[in-house]
Amino acid sequence: MSEHVQPETQFDAEPEASPLDLSASLDAVEELILGEAPHLTRVQVAEQAGVPLELARELWRLLGLPEQSDEELAFTAADVQALEYSRDLMNLGVLSPERQSALVRTWGRSFARLAEWQSTLLTEVALERDDPVASVIDLTGEVLPRLDALQSYVWRTHLARAASRTLATGAAGSDVVDLAVVFVDIVGFTSRSKELTDAELVAWIEHFEAECSNAVVDHGGRVIKNIGDEVLFVTDDVAQAAELALLLTSRGADEDDTFPEVRAGVAYGEVVSRLGDVLGPTVNIASRLTSLARPGSVLIDQGAYDSLNVDGTGFGFRRLRRTSVKGYSRLASFALRHLEPTDRHDRR
Repeated sequence: MSEHVQPETQFDAEPEASPLDLSASLDAVEELILGEAPHLTRVQVAEQAGVPLELARELWRLLGLPEQSDEELAFTAADVQALEYSRDLMNLGVLSPERQSALVRTWGRSFARLAEWQSTLLTEVALERDDPVASVIDLTGEVLPRLDALQSYVWRTHLARAASRTLATGAAGSDVVDLAVVFVDIVGFTSRSKELTDAELVAWIEHFEAECSNAVVDHGGRVIKNIGDEVLFVTDDVAQAAELALLLTSRGADEDDTFPEVRAGVAYGEVVSRLGDVLGPTVNIASRLTSLARPGSVLIDQGAYDSLNVDGTGFGFRRLRRTSVKGYSRLASFALRHLEPTDRHDRR
């Protein structure tokens, strides 16, 4: 008699969310973020805000938002209010024709990058849970008001400090200010990055950026931007810039410190400050000096040298041969170091 064999029990895999379920979830997330479901066309938004449609389209384009047809229900009451606020700022002269494009484009670019990072972070957290689709909705409802409040807090705090700094330096109404500009560049970034996994590379760069940012803030400077393996920051005081550059290069030379080996360039002089960025010959010279600097060294320009070459600053200098670099046929540069207690009159 043959033995009766029970068939193996089969366990069905966790069903994936259907496209319909996912679409409904995405709609729910969008409604949470926007405050209501989109129900207005761009024509209706412009009419309700009292703004010409072409101006509204130009503002949305500058913000980096996709073009919509006249029939597409892609807008909410928040879009109407945003256009009304834009109209008010134009009437106040804040969004003048000269400033409008650059300012609005900067808003769009900055917030687009921030939104991409935040949505990625939110999705990663949701994917770690049993029901990712439902978790995205729950997390959005919990996280959004807190993010909104924190972003407003950070912006207002920086605005207050920027306003105080501008008024204190008498730079109000002028885009040109005297600043020390510093570039700090990782040595051997290309070869090192080839040895790392994607996750290791991201962690390495984030560590570099975080340590630079902490040091700059602690010394009263301002980070302007991170450019991959390079950081650009400014200070009002050239001595602070010199100290920071020497600090970061010394950390990079310390084998027991996880901070990467770097080199730095410092220039001092007039800088055009525009929309949180800095422009002009002083910035260009600092960049050129960084490319000329040896690993672990700091090069400064003539402007920084003239300001630092006084008794009591504690810095020593070595004049280097003038060098031709892009845009400058005979660029003057000086190697910077701290004076040792035994050094005397090292001011060459």
